[in-house]
Amino acid sequence: MAAPAGVASPDDLVACVELLFFAYRDFTGGPDAILETYGFGRAHHRVLHFVYRNPGLRVADLLDILRITKQSLARVLKQLIDKGFIIQRTGDDDRRERRLFVSTKGGRLAEKLITLQTRHMASALANVGPEASEFARRFLFAMIAASDRAHVEALVKQAAPRT
Repeated sequence: MAAPAGVASPDDLVACVELLFFAYRDFTGGPDAILETYGFGRAHHRVLHFVYRNPGLRVADLLDILRITKQSLARVLKQLIDKGFIIQRTGDDDRRERRLFVSTKGGRLAEKLITLQTRHMASALANVGPEASEFARRFLFAMIAASDRAHVEALVKQAAPRT
């Protein structure tokens, strides 16, 4: 079956899928090694990242962002709280609400992980060329389900492509 005009061939698309697997492996490799020293994994990284970037994030909103079960989040969150990386507070208006913040220790770890990944990203974009950042943002945004784009655009600062 031939690909429509302007669309990559099936073989090219499979190659892109494989490249994405390898790119993700290398993108997460450095942070994985650091997280392992704390007994943490990628789920801990994602929780720490989004809480760091969104201080006061509600647990319910974090579940929505990560699309994981309450049970999975509870285990990871408990570890991050018990080890002093995340602080949980009740909501100001609704005492049933749980709001999440990184501690100083959690902020340092989040910054360390973000620094590794932004350096990796900057190096890759520099190798591609001057318009790589804009193209990468547009491409990654297009990879997100259309029904989620408005939510992601509001959540991720400066992630939306400029049109």
